[in-house]
Amino acid sequence: MRFRLTPRETSFYDMFAASADNIVTGSKLLMELLGADVSARAEIAERMRAAEHAGDDATHAIFHQLNSSFITPFDREDIYRLASSLDDIMDFMEEAVDLVVLYQIEQLPKGVEQQIEVLSRAAELTAEAMPHLRTMENLTEYWIEVNRLENQADQIHRRLLAHLFNGKYDAIEVLKLKQIVDVLEEAADAFEHVANTVETIAVKES
Repeated sequence: MRFRLTPRETSFYDMFAASADNIVTGSKLLMELLGADVSARAEIAERMRAAEHAGDDATHAIFHQLNSSFITPFDREDIYRLASSLDDIMDFMEEAVDLVVLYQIEQLPKGVEQQIEVLSRAAELTAEAMPHLRTMENLTEYWIEVNRLENQADQIHRRLLAHLFNGKYDAIEVLKLKQIVDVLEEAADAFEHVANTVETIAVKES
């Protein structure tokens, strides 16, 4: 790691860790949604909305700290990109839950549980990785595994689309379900964006 003569604002590390922990909360709510009765989904969506608001607050805190800090632990554009990508993950997960409720989906298609399992694992890995930003050590396996998970998510997404278009669903139902699985796929992409940003930061700091 590069030797620095100037002090750095270190609160960013704690804020990134808090943001990632909140994403784990969101992934658990997604898992809870899978096994919930239709009547319980609105309450889960409300808790997810609260988690998404907490994520927004965490992101705004990072941006505020960025704007008020003279010295940052790594490049400003990377801090902004990392915070934005973490925020995107929560936004997509909250949107997926909200759509399930708004569209009054009675049964999600088989394969969605695999999408959510991938997101849950990516959330755990991301939360475990954020504290390592302090030292930039033990991060390589993190971004390799998240990229592997994103490739897995792509395959699951393609299989889900093939299932939705096999003629067993009516057109309106296809549109509703496709929007949900597409948003979950965007969440997987956002996890990869976070991992790629962490890799970029680690390379710059090495």
